[in-house]
Amino acid sequence: MPIQRRAAIVLAVLAVVVVLLYQLRDVLVPFVAGAALAYVLDPVADRLERLGIGRLAATFVILAVFLLLLVVALIVVVPLAANQVAALVASMPAMITRIQAIIADHAGPLLERAGGSGALQELQSSVGNLMGQGATWLLGFLRSLWSGSQAIVGIVSLLVVTPVVAFYLLVDWDRMIATLDRWVPPRHRDTARLLARDIDGAITSFIRGQSLVCLILGTFYAAGLWLVGLNFGVLIGLMAGFLTFIPYVGSLTGFLLSTGVALVQFWPDWVSIVMTLAIFLVGQFIEGNVLQPKLVGDAVRLHPVWLMFALLAFGSLFGFLGLLLAVPIAAALGVVARYGVRRYLQSRLYHDGTPILAADGLPPVAELTPPALSKP
Repeated sequence: MPIQRRAAIVLAVLAVVVVLLYQLRDVLVPFVAGAALAYVLDPVADRLERLGIGRLAATFVILAVFLLLLVVALIVVVPLAANQVAALVASMPAMITRIQAIIADHAGPLLERAGGSGALQELQSSVGNLMGQGATWLLGFLRSLWSGSQAIVGIVSLLVVTPVVAFYLLVDWDRMIATLDRWVPPRHRDTARLLARDIDGAITSFIRGQSLVCLILGTFYAAGLWLVGLNFGVLIGLMAGFLTFIPYVGSLTGFLLSTGVALVQFWPDWVSIVMTLAIFLVGQFIEGNVLQPKLVGDAVRLHPVWLMFALLAFGSLFGFLGLLLAVPIAAALGVVARYGVRRYLQSRLYHDGTPILAADGLPPVAELTPPALSKP
């Protein structure tokens, strides 16, 4: 088959897949979440199997523990977080008024000398409008999560269907992988296995490492802000730690929220305000110099900008389903792109007739492409 026809078939299949994902994005969420849960828990099931526990029993034990932790989180953590969020939203008008008063008291004379009598009023109006729009957006977003029967049905299906899907996939995971491996043509099997191992390594390293980073930073921020005595400090710290999954977003969100609350609560106590800022500066230092190199490392090789774009783009196009698919697809595209670049650097197109050498530890092209199978 000509290469142009193969490319056209591949592009057509990808277009159909994208259209189906977009049309069925709400229906597919619990199934994709169940597959992601089975993928994450498969190493635990394999370890229990090595200890002599059957696959079915290991799956029961793993999902039972997971569901127990989920129920405890829903009963204990969610109500506390909901109350904190409601209190933070309710206090927004008073916080805006307080910040405007601080600006008027301490920056008013300087602004009037620099820009005239209307500069202060313009700055106060801009600050009030900005914070008011932020509070309105946050409140509307929280309402949208719980409004409408479709959202409620989606949450119920996520909590009910996801564990069932995860159970069946986890029981048959090894058999499914073996079946997919047999479907690959023998002459491409080594290359497919190489790419699959690289993609699996990138995804698992990112999920495991970044989850630990989020947990450690969320605990550090929450404990530090609580010790300083910041209002809503635990909520802001946990929120900043959770959003660390998106590069730069978590630290920036937590920094801005904590700074605004600290100015309103502690002014003119500069010591407490500086301590609040220092918590995020120390957290950023620990993340960049200790946690990311040790827990995530270079094996993931997902550039923060590429990851941020993938999360925002897929989330915008496909909603929550896009957030679930963003990291695996970004990791897979990164691995395939690096493999394509290595193959290009080994190709005659790049070397233009000069001897072809191995690049980046990859064997030469002739060794990567097995000879055609002889007919019986």
